[in-house]
Amino acid sequence: MPLDGLFTHALVHELQPTLVGGRITKVHQPYPNEIILVIRQGGKNYPLLLSAHPAFARMQITKIPYENPQTAPAFAMFLRRNLEGARLTGIEQVNNDRIVNLLVQTFDELGDRQTLSLTLEMMGRHSNLFLIRQKDQRILELIKHVPADQNRVRSLFPGATYQFPPAQNKINPFKQDFAQLAPMILDQEPSQWPKIIMSTYEGVSRQSAESLALAIENADDSLAGAQNWLAQFDHLQPTLLRAPNGELSFAAFDWPSPITDRQTFDSLGELLDAYYLGKAERERVNQQAGSLVRLVKNELKKNHNKLKKLNQTLLDSQNADQYKVMGDLLITYPHLVQKGMQSVQIENYYDNNALLTIPLDPRLDGLKNAEKYFRKYRKLRTAKDFVDQQIILTQAEVDYFDQITAQLAVASPKDVADIKLELIHGGYLRTKGKNKQKPKVSQPDQFTASDGTLIEVGKNNLQNERLSLKKANRSYIWLHVQNIPGSHVIIHSNAPSEQTLQEAAELAAYYSKARDSANVAVDYLPAGKLRKPNGAKPGYVIFEGQQTLYVTPTSQVINQLKTK
Repeated sequence: MPLDGLFTHALVHELQPTLVGGRITKVHQPYPNEIILVIRQGGKNYPLLLSAHPAFARMQITKIPYENPQTAPAFAMFLRRNLEGARLTGIEQVNNDRIVNLLVQTFDELGDRQTLSLTLEMMGRHSNLFLIRQKDQRILELIKHVPADQNRVRSLFPGATYQFPPAQNKINPFKQDFAQLAPMILDQEPSQWPKIIMSTYEGVSRQSAESLALAIENADDSLAGAQNWLAQFDHLQPTLLRAPNGELSFAAFDWPSPITDRQTFDSLGELLDAYYLGKAERERVNQQAGSLVRLVKNELKKNHNKLKKLNQTLLDSQNADQYKVMGDLLITYPHLVQKGMQSVQIENYYDNNALLTIPLDPRLDGLKNAEKYFRKYRKLRTAKDFVDQQIILTQAEVDYFDQITAQLAVASPKDVADIKLELIHGGYLRTKGKNKQKPKVSQPDQFTASDGTLIEVGKNNLQNERLSLKKANRSYIWLHVQNIPGSHVIIHSNAPSEQTLQEAAELAAYYSKARDSANVAVDYLPAGKLRKPNGAKPGYVIFEGQQTLYVTPTSQVINQLKTK
């Protein structure tokens, strides 16, 4: 089910006994549309994620660690001034909508007690998070400022009076029972039931309506079936459903559905962590790496065009030897050329005296024409030497940015920071101002083989270099896909089992440009045999004496290695 009003009801039902009465001890804003409140309650700290993301808006206790920016955004600073130390006195859903008020008691500038509401609207691209003064409904601040010309229904800026989104005038199913629903739908075709349910009741998505219709259809007593279905939102059994095509969905309880592949969780927070982890992280990476992706694409385009021109110049330079032959013949037989001639035929002693037609500059005599051909020869020979070197350098740039492209495709937010730093150091990206704080050194991802052996995977060039050339024991086994951009992989063993070697090779193939390929060639050898050429870019190594095995990577194996 999507995060509709029914699921919001379940979230509020789960969070109220856990968080109400606690104190807000910290406020973080790891990403532009998301706030994390650390709430201290019952001797424990609960990180409450409030997301106004246009695609992944939600409210949950999360166990996923987040990297905070080195400088806190203005909205986070404002919330810290107003909320840190405040007591959470209530969590309320507005009717059965995707709107939740977190009520907090704090003190104003004069020391008087006041109630504020941190209001989260989970409305797709219109999602927003407000801090509102309860006594007059004044918006003190909000995470997304919306100009008046973009929303003529409500004023969405600090100082305005908060108004709820326009009401849909539907029935709240938790306030009125389903008694009037039965006669409305039982006379209709079952295929029409979900549509009737959605148009009648507030906060019911299509998936929820389809599940309710299925429950009614399968029940002996239609009214009892509907009421029992609704009651499950207060008796939670968080469930993750996996369709045959691998698509994931979630539900607040183990609800009626044709999908049989299911996994249950202890809380809705754990369920949402499992569902959103890859999706939300990929979206964050796309947000953070957007400018880097554009930079890399531009660099690749520029270098591909340069390579094309260089290869054409190289092709032209192959005529250099022919110009030398013409010059030699003209200087040997200058008497055969008179000014005004367009061409001359001379026996070519380099080619069994076959006649060679030589184009001439009619303004010049034989010796001057010979000199002109020698100049062309020297120019092209010099150009060829230069072009050969430029082709090597330009191809290296193409290979480098292909590697960056592959890394961005599988990057986590921390990897993006490393890649950005690398591009800055390489002179490809300019920095705005001076960053006083030294960036944190990110660590490679860690996996555990079936036999318990540690396997590390570098996700960017800086990690690859530290992992392979500085950190790894020289006897540990190093792996990399053959002739394709990808991650460096280190097995923490000098004699890994065949299964561990196979699993590490799958990791190397999965975290490479060959992720979706079959029978991927993966080279491996002891890390001590790696060498970095002088002047090479970060993560670039050369080696010999490697062995090769072939694997087909699967996400199932990768996930198993992650969770061990």
